[in-house]
Parts: sequence; C-alpha cells; structure tokens
Amino acid sequence: MTRRLFWLGLGAVLGVTGYRKATAIVRSLRPVPRASALAGFAADVREGMAVYMERQAQPPASTLEGPRRRGLPAGGPAGQPRPDTHNHDELKDGR
Repeated sequence: MTRRLFWLGLGAVLGVTGYRKATAIVRSLRPVPRASALAGFAADVREGMAVYMERQAQPPASTLEGPRRRGLPAGGPAGQPRPDTHNHDELKDGR
C-alpha cells in the first residue's frame, strides 16, 4: 500500500512538472500577437457593443401593469375600469 502511494505521488509530481514545462515551451514557440491585430479585435468588439446597445435602446415594457391586449384601452368598455381578473381572495377564504 505504501509503495502504491509513493508511485502515485511521484507520478503526480512528475506529471504537473512536465505539463508546466511543456506549456512554457509551447508558449515560447507561438508568435506574439501583433498590436495591430489586438487593435482590430478591440474595434470589432466596440462595433459589436454599439450594435447591441442600439438594439437595447428601447426601455423594456413594465411588468407592473400586467398583460394587456394590443389595441385595447387600459380600462373596460366606455372607460370603465376592468374587473380584477387576478382576485385571489376566494382561495384565501376557502370558496
């Protein structure tokens, strides 16, 4: 049992060390991003955010008023208030 733990620990240490060294070698072989490429990427991001903000410019509809049907006034016929369709008192009273 002790031998297995020793080899497991040694394998973990060597694996992490080897991974770090391999990563450092790969990073050194990759070309450094050019400043012009980064500037182009930043410009693309700014343009995309501008398009997003234009699309989101309209304020969202209020959720406090409840659902309304399109083209109908807020009140009922002839300006009378609509009956409360969300009356939950029956549930509280047990009716």
